[in-house]
Amino acid sequence: MAPRIFNPRIPSLVRANILVLGSLAIAILLAHPPHLRPTLWLILPALTTVVGTADTARCMKRRWSFYHGGVLLCLYMDLLVLTLVFFLLFFPYFI
Repeated sequence: MAPRIFNPRIPSLVRANILVLGSLAIAILLAHPPHLRPTLWLILPALTTVVGTADTARCMKRRWSFYHGGVLLCLYMDLLVLTLVFFLLFFPYFI
């Protein structure tokens, strides 16, 4: 029997955070931050970040609890990572 983290039908906060932070690491490796270079390979980490953010949003509960607050903090982290990945994707084309 496979763990719940590998089942995409069940919301998993751990899977969502791994997707988002893993795509951030890959985006930083692809962009070479001191000397940003344009590459379309950054679209893959951007899409993975969007999928991870959607998976985090699926973990929201209807009633407020500390878990709900933790999911909100994870959503804010996901939005910051989305902003950084899209910056790394689009900024070299505007130089």
